[in-house]
Amino acid sequence: MKDHLVNIGIIGLGTVGTGVARILLKQKELLHTRSALTFQLKAISELDWSRNRDLDLSHVKCTTNADDILLDPEIDIVVETIGGYEPAFSFICKALQNRKHVVTANKALIATKGRELFKIAAANGVDLMFEASVGGGIPIIKGLREGLVANTIESIYGILNGTSNYILTRMHQDELEFGQALQEAQAKGFAEADPTLDVGGGDAAHKLTILASIVSSGFVDFGSIFVEGITAITKLDINFAKSLGYTIKLLAIYRLVEDGLDLRVHPTLIPNSHLLAAVNQELNAIFVKGDFVGDTMFYGPGAGERPTGSAIVGDIVDLSQDLLLKEGEQSSKRTINPDVQVKTIPISQVKNRFYLRFFTLDAPGILSKISGILGDCGISISSMVQLEAHEKENYVPIVLITHEASEASMEKALQEIRKFDFVKENFLRLRVF
Repeated sequence: MKDHLVNIGIIGLGTVGTGVARILLKQKELLHTRSALTFQLKAISELDWSRNRDLDLSHVKCTTNADDILLDPEIDIVVETIGGYEPAFSFICKALQNRKHVVTANKALIATKGRELFKIAAANGVDLMFEASVGGGIPIIKGLREGLVANTIESIYGILNGTSNYILTRMHQDELEFGQALQEAQAKGFAEADPTLDVGGGDAAHKLTILASIVSSGFVDFGSIFVEGITAITKLDINFAKSLGYTIKLLAIYRLVEDGLDLRVHPTLIPNSHLLAAVNQELNAIFVKGDFVGDTMFYGPGAGERPTGSAIVGDIVDLSQDLLLKEGEQSSKRTINPDVQVKTIPISQVKNRFYLRFFTLDAPGILSKISGILGDCGISISSMVQLEAHEKENYVPIVLITHEASEASMEKALQEIRKFDFVKENFLRLRVF
């Protein structure tokens, strides 16, 4: 960074990369006014230049070779927006090793390869910034690092995946089945052709890994997070939840407990009175509780060209201002500490309230047998709903809400209930907020 000029190179001109380029070109004067720095988009590497992106790139070097950016001594910051694992991982490594700062939205890479990348960044005295990796345009990482820096974060409850939230919203509002809502999400561009990472909970778990690493001042092992998706939820479950005063959301959960961190992603019944229950469509929200500030909530668009591009440019400006204030220093030291392993507790030790949905034969004594098994495992019932038998089958749906119990106790009870021949295999267990 010379004479307050910051040269930037973008690798990947897809949706997010286009958003970053558009902001850097359109908002150049605004960014200079607010930062006292001049941001110059010097080069973009992209394999497919055939698509019209409505950008004036006449003063930008356009190339298909990422090395034109990675090896250019004048480029200060590399923006990686191609996503995925490779070649993104190799490009970021090469940029850091060439002592270039990197800004990325690649949550999967940060969550699974972050320890290695942050060590490379530290060894070369540069930064790896990733605000856009969680919540799109929501400044949650900056909020945790700066706005809530005086707080020990006691809990985080996040709706972090717009695809799943859109699907569940459509199921709640229009009584669609999961498959119907998924098809609609794909038709509108909210879901990928292969939506597994979204509806299976993996995407939210990547983001939870990042948030937990930041607030715990260490690095969380992605594999330690319990993950369960939304594919087993039916219209019937949605309606049962409604009748009981709940809304079902896919939640990413962080809780600071005595023995470590409770980290998990799963569908959860949220009381309709809670703010998170009102977060609909493809929007994201993160509900954070600090020991001094109390409850706060961050809300907004979790993806898209403009919101994600906005977050990336925010990182570029923050990084550049930090380095300007620390003249002569290469790194602003705002990365996650990769050397501290964070302790997490296994899901079996976690305590929850549970939603249980069974299909059982319509016969006397069945409910007492199920409740007896639950009682033997130390699980008490809070409320119950039972419908009439289906016209064509002699099975009835039964829904139970339990008081708080350990996951281990619930798993033991369900193993025993599975042995009953009057209970269908397709029963469902969800957690209750």
